[in-house]
Amino acid sequence: MTASQAHGPPMSTAPIRSEARLLVPALIFVALVVAAVASLGTPLITSVATTFNVSLDSAQWTLTIALLSGAVATPVLGRLGAGPHRRATILATLAIVVVGSALTVLPLPFAWLLVGRAAQGVGLGLTALMMGVARDHLPKERGAATIALISVVSIIGAGVGYPLAALLAQFGGLRAAYGLGLLVTTIAFVTAWRSMPAAPEGRSAHVNVAGALVLAGGLLLVLFLAGERSLWSRHLAVAGTLAVAAVLLLCVWTVSELRTKTPLVDVRAVRHPAVAGANIAMFVGGSGMYLLLTLITRYAQTPHSAGYGFGLTTFVAGLVLIPFSVLGFVAGKLTPRVRERIDGPLLLAGSAAIVGGGFVLFAAARSNLAELLVAMGVLGFGVGGFSAAMPGVILAVTPKSETSSAMSFNYVVRSVGYSLGSAIGGLVLAVGTDAGRLFPTEGAYTTAALVGVAAMAITTMTSLVLARRRPPETSPTAAPAG
Repeated sequence: MTASQAHGPPMSTAPIRSEARLLVPALIFVALVVAAVASLGTPLITSVATTFNVSLDSAQWTLTIALLSGAVATPVLGRLGAGPHRRATILATLAIVVVGSALTVLPLPFAWLLVGRAAQGVGLGLTALMMGVARDHLPKERGAATIALISVVSIIGAGVGYPLAALLAQFGGLRAAYGLGLLVTTIAFVTAWRSMPAAPEGRSAHVNVAGALVLAGGLLLVLFLAGERSLWSRHLAVAGTLAVAAVLLLCVWTVSELRTKTPLVDVRAVRHPAVAGANIAMFVGGSGMYLLLTLITRYAQTPHSAGYGFGLTTFVAGLVLIPFSVLGFVAGKLTPRVRERIDGPLLLAGSAAIVGGGFVLFAAARSNLAELLVAMGVLGFGVGGFSAAMPGVILAVTPKSETSSAMSFNYVVRSVGYSLGSAIGGLVLAVGTDAGRLFPTEGAYTTAALVGVAAMAITTMTSLVLARRRPPETSPTAAPAG
């Protein structure tokens, strides 16, 4: 063997390892940024209402419209990300997010703020594309761990952005808080420009425009109905009509996807028992997870005059999310190692049970702030483990070329589940609010927590059934399809 042959492998693998080291933090950073920026609407609703002299219901749309645009854009971006122009898709999407961030900072009317928030929400669709890049360009084990972490940071991003935005809004005003979004999205665009590789050769992707429009209409109605709780109480007939229309649109979309040669989402693959079971678990579990997050933050901000609560300011309430983010990140790092010994569906079941434990803690003990922090930490650990395990369950039976599309569909399911969880929490607390009172009774929080326990029990059972039906070839040690 010659000297050059002897030294060949290290020289050829060193650039690949160096590229992987740079790519991994870039993928995680982009996923974290788009999640954090989309969540900026949550702590700023009151500031928006005051600054623009609009109602709180109108200001709420700065959050709702970002979630809507993200849910609509995600399947389209997922399909584009499966083709040869994935890098261009990522950069173009980040450019839209940067422009939207600029619109939120400029002294423009309220309507332009909504346009900017909608543009920022489009970035939520990038999470699935980041997973596709990781699966294509990283070694198998490193790629699986990175995908798990991307899934986690896409959720805990809210816990990062919330306190920072609240702090900036408190001391620098609304524009300063949105300025944070402009800064980090610009950095994310530059990071992606320098680090995102081109998609592997031989890929092709065609967007079914008609199917995308039908899906967008159905999702728009579903998320709108989940967010507009007052519509159900004041205009039940209108809400029921819109609900029927949403179901019809989604049914039409499903039929068209099965018939077209260029589906937006491979519905046949989604019907695979492992994928279908994981998406059901994501939908029900996501509803419960977001319900507890909503309950704890709302309870913490309730003034003492209500007979309970801690009267925390927006910024301090944001700090309550720190245990959620920290322990969620820890669980995300641990899950890939644990999955070497425990199958993915069992991890989903265990994580769902942990979140259920968080509900039990909140229902039984919330007399002091430390107990709320413990419940939030338990929630974060459960959500982190659940989110980290979910991609492995789906991708074990998904070809590499369909990674972005499969995970984008899972994200849409997650978004609808989160919206439903928020709506359920608001509905239960509204029912528990006595006439003439501004805040619900404390018992309403216990009732909502019991609803969450039931949701997580269903999620745990669904995951256990999925584990029992899991075929041998999709065990953690088996190579993923594609």
